[in-house]
Amino acid sequence: MIYPIENSALTQDIAKTGLRISEMPMGVQPQTRHFPARNRIMPGLARTTVVVEAAAKSGSLITTHNALDQSRDVFTVPGHPFDARTTGCNMLIRDGATLIRSANDVIEAVGQIAVQPIVELPLPEPKPQRSLRDVAGLHAQILERLGPSPVAEDQLIRDLGAASTIVTPAIVSLELDGRIKRQRGGLLSLVN
Repeated sequence: MIYPIENSALTQDIAKTGLRISEMPMGVQPQTRHFPARNRIMPGLARTTVVVEAAAKSGSLITTHNALDQSRDVFTVPGHPFDARTTGCNMLIRDGATLIRSANDVIEAVGQIAVQPIVELPLPEPKPQRSLRDVAGLHAQILERLGPSPVAEDQLIRDLGAASTIVTPAIVSLELDGRIKRQRGGLLSLVN
């Protein structure tokens, strides 16, 4: 399913000369909760991820975290400190991403990376699929433990007694659905 529909021509062009790939079966309607999984594929296909624009809460940052988890390099373009569209970029630079000022910086950095030997990493063990009932139950448990007063994410995970690898994707899904919001200091609360 092409989403957004305005990308139909681009999608056809990519099919002629490039690669279209998805973790979702053919015909599945695009939904917000699918985007984090999609964002895992993109850095996996590249040696580097370049972030040009990213708000503090954006899919670009999900992609970036996946790139780092996959031992990929992350480059980012800085933005004005008062521009909300670049807050995420500035945070990435603060946290150690390579600052990019021009295309030449990318070409230079990629050239240095290209001469390094490629190391084959073992594929991760496939994660067992969780049933929709299990996911819905976890969402309900998360929402029950949150209120208008912020709760630390790590405390929420401990309270649930589940692995962070199970709880974190559920938190991201609820955040993308607009049901919870992330606040400074790793705090979470319900959306009013």
